[in-house]
Amino acid sequence: MRRACLSLLLAVAPAAAAGAGEPAAPKSPGGFDVSALDRSADPCVDFYQFACGGWRKANPIPPDETRWGRFDELRERNREELHGILEAVKDPAKKRSPIEARVGDYYAACMDEAAAESQGRNPIEPLLARVDAVQTKSELFRLLGEHDGTALPTLFRFGSAADMHDSNRTVATVGQGGLSLPDRDDYLKDDAKSKEKREKFLEHAARMLELAGADPAAAKADAATVLRIETALANASLDRVAMRDPKNRDNPMTVGELEQLAPAFDFADFFPATGAPGFERLNVTSRKFFEEASAVVDATPVADWRAYLRWHLVRAAAPYLSGAFVQEDFRFNRQYLQGAKELEPRWKRCVQSTDRALGDDLGRLYVEKTFGPDSRARTGKMIEALTAALREDIESLPWMTAETKKKALAKLDAFSTVKVGYPEKWKDYSSVEVKRDDYFGNSRRARVFEIKRDYARIDKPTDRTLWGMTPPTVNAYYNAANNEIVFPAGILQPPFFDPRVDDAVNFGGIGVVIGHEYTHGFDDQGSKFDAEGNLANWWTAEDRKAFDERTGCIAKEYEGFVSVKDPVNGDVHLNGRLTLGENTADNGGLRVAYAALQKALGAGPRTKIDGFTPEQLFFLGFANVWCQNVTEAAARQLAQTDPHSPGQFRVIGSVGNTPEFAQAFGCKAGQPMVREPACRAW
Repeated sequence: MRRACLSLLLAVAPAAAAGAGEPAAPKSPGGFDVSALDRSADPCVDFYQFACGGWRKANPIPPDETRWGRFDELRERNREELHGILEAVKDPAKKRSPIEARVGDYYAACMDEAAAESQGRNPIEPLLARVDAVQTKSELFRLLGEHDGTALPTLFRFGSAADMHDSNRTVATVGQGGLSLPDRDDYLKDDAKSKEKREKFLEHAARMLELAGADPAAAKADAATVLRIETALANASLDRVAMRDPKNRDNPMTVGELEQLAPAFDFADFFPATGAPGFERLNVTSRKFFEEASAVVDATPVADWRAYLRWHLVRAAAPYLSGAFVQEDFRFNRQYLQGAKELEPRWKRCVQSTDRALGDDLGRLYVEKTFGPDSRARTGKMIEALTAALREDIESLPWMTAETKKKALAKLDAFSTVKVGYPEKWKDYSSVEVKRDDYFGNSRRARVFEIKRDYARIDKPTDRTLWGMTPPTVNAYYNAANNEIVFPAGILQPPFFDPRVDDAVNFGGIGVVIGHEYTHGFDDQGSKFDAEGNLANWWTAEDRKAFDERTGCIAKEYEGFVSVKDPVNGDVHLNGRLTLGENTADNGGLRVAYAALQKALGAGPRTKIDGFTPEQLFFLGFANVWCQNVTEAAARQLAQTDPHSPGQFRVIGSVGNTPEFAQAFGCKAGQPMVREPACRAW
């Protein structure tokens, strides 16, 4: 299910009861933290600096982080909360419920650093031996199938997802994969930074393989083999922009047709070896990959595939092994690629690991401790206000005809599923064996549990109760197949909604992002799904053309934003097409939330708070959510791989397209925060 979601980095809903997590920062009498501001900046010249300059100066990036923002502050508070829960239940001598024992023992096994050191590479030795025994392509694909079913690395993705033409049915699906670097372009671009990245990767892979027992010469040779294979796979892969388009991911066919498309892939051995139920039809989310990678499989000797699989086993296992593996994994993936200065403390990594492995168990304990009883009601009221505002927005669009408006409103009405806080039915992890002395094994058994659940959904009615995130997660998402928006408990608290602050600030915070979530159903890709979550065109040709022109304006605007200024190697610009969905949702969400605020304020007098009108506080509340600092390395990688724009451009891009912002702050034509003509889709 997670694979079918159109997730976003940050969208929020109203908070848990006051007191959940740590207290928010001290507020002024109006409730807004004015210390976040930089009053020396002109809001009409750089609103992000005006709204966030004080916060950014006072909140440098911690050494174990790669970026630090208001989002991360909340994530850290939640992690501290989970840390306290796990510390309280890790002792087997205490009376514990089965749930407490399970998460407590998993966490304790992770925290046992001495055990990890004593075991060294022993946990993966049998797995490496199994790889070394492969002699034929048939044996290779049987092993790949076994790997897929037992939470070990493979060559491509296999699982289940909603049928793109019948969202009430779940089907088998295969997709591209098999790469180590963050993006397929990392293998293909010839700029200096990409070449450096590949050289660093070769050094990293060789060091990891040495840790796994290879002699230096063999490790270096195997690393070169891996890079050669992955470069060929990258050439066969669709890029991120192409993968955003659901039409490219829509390739239903029979298993026989897939075998004809990719004859070198031995699916007859692979699929049964996974343990998945039999099926006759499936969807291929990247036809190009299987068609072109088939030649790679055919031309690559089995000995080279053994080197490839050895590397991927070591790579996947490294975070669960001894310190030497953990440190080398950090050195490349966090320090070099993202700019972190220090490895996160072990307790932080173990909290995250427990949440990933046993999220519903840990989530139940988290919800019982932190999630206030009125949170769902608060969320519902805010969503109702935003729904009404979006309805009025659609009805008033001057560029859309009545025929398409009718279909758009039907889709809005079909947002019947709004998941808030936690699932109605919790997962039962009682079949997952958790040992206090087997961290690596625990992680695999928990993942196998999820894999079997995923396989079991193949050719079954779609289970719309499933969640794609755990309750403590500081995040939210829109799922096109279900036409739903989802808000885990972890995000439902300050600074995104705070009952102690003025309504205008809350509308600018959670109001905008709830509007953002709704707008995802109508962004450049979400708009290709109908009210039932099926890939279908509900637009007239005239309206679709007008819409594409408007989103094209947004894409071109954001392509002009520079994420990293580099006079030597060239500036790094945002990818306007990669970030188009999120930018469309930001711009639409801001307009819709502003309209909802105006309706709530009515025609009454506007009282200033801290010298700001309600309209100004609205935009300050919006910007406050996105205050952040980021390392240069992380900014480079995110510009290439992240469908979200950096916080700075989420703010200035959206307010620049909103005439109401210029009115609120008295900005004049020609100033940087006034875009003329403004880009607008919704």
